[in-house]
Amino acid sequence: MSLYKRLLTLTLALLAGNSFGQSTSQTSTIAPKYSNEFLAIGVGARGLGMSNSIIASVNDVTAGYWNPAGLLNISNDAQLGLMHAEYFAGIAKFDYGAFAKPLDDKSAIGISIMRFGVDDIPNTTQLIDNQGRVDYDKITSFTAADYAFIVSYARKTNIEGLSVGGNVKIVHRKIGDFANSWGFGLDASALYTKKEWIFGAMFRDVTTTFNAWSFNLNDDMREVFVLTGNEIPTNSVELTLPKLILAATRNYPIGERFSIQPELNLDITFDGKRNVLLKTNLVSVDPHAGFEFGFKNLVFVRAGIGNIQRVTELGGEEKTSLQPNMGLGIKIKQFSIDYALSNITQSVGTFSNIFSLRFDIDKPDK
Repeated sequence: MSLYKRLLTLTLALLAGNSFGQSTSQTSTIAPKYSNEFLAIGVGARGLGMSNSIIASVNDVTAGYWNPAGLLNISNDAQLGLMHAEYFAGIAKFDYGAFAKPLDDKSAIGISIMRFGVDDIPNTTQLIDNQGRVDYDKITSFTAADYAFIVSYARKTNIEGLSVGGNVKIVHRKIGDFANSWGFGLDASALYTKKEWIFGAMFRDVTTTFNAWSFNLNDDMREVFVLTGNEIPTNSVELTLPKLILAATRNYPIGERFSIQPELNLDITFDGKRNVLLKTNLVSVDPHAGFEFGFKNLVFVRAGIGNIQRVTELGGEEKTSLQPNMGLGIKIKQFSIDYALSNITQSVGTFSNIFSLRFDIDKPDK
């Protein structure tokens, strides 16, 4: 195999290595810290503009993702939500759609669909044959994409102010014809209102979410894994360990027209030390906060800070980095348009513009 072909095929090897980890047996189990990370990005420009700090204050169709107990806060007959976002200069595309409907005054349901993918990746493994001849007609393309289908349910309890909810998640991940996986998981959540305060809890992957991977690698790809010192991936089960998110919020009216609602969230993980603000060998706590400033419940300004980390510069100097986000929202009758400016990579010039729409559906008056 020529050096050029090895380098091109290495792209596929790196994709596989980053997605699946390493396994040494025909069927093994791995529990990486950042499995299914596309499910941690967040949905809806409102939440992203507040640095994902809406576990307690979520009150619309996006609650199916953030905190299914919040579906009970929908005051319409039904809601439809849509979002499209592009990351890394448009290379990766994130699409989301959801529908939610109260069943009665004590329960509600929701359905959410998510896709995070990179399309039209060149597959150049057949570009150069064994005799060194180049044939550009042999170049094909493939897609690396993650999908999630979420069914949500929420219900009020007999305890005053307490609502609970849950998600059933089906996850499908696919890298061309080379590898794919199917997974299943559960979330549990709660909201508790005490006077003006709202407290929220979201227990993601509460039973541990699994992804069962299967691989279909040709001889060229297997050779590249060997030449680059990577183990050839074999069928494996990837585990996503539980994460607990605790939240608190309160709405403060300012006169008759204005209001401000701050919220604090704590992401608590149990998979070992992470590079977050508060960390031990057993538990890591990642705080993030946001606020929403509203005018007549029609116009909203939002901002938040999250992803606080200690990073080491090239010169060896350590500093604290953080990710600021901001956004706007406008409600026009039954339509809500939200915008967020987010920088998930914390790099200069890599801000993403995110738009989401929400449509309130009400039965016509008789």
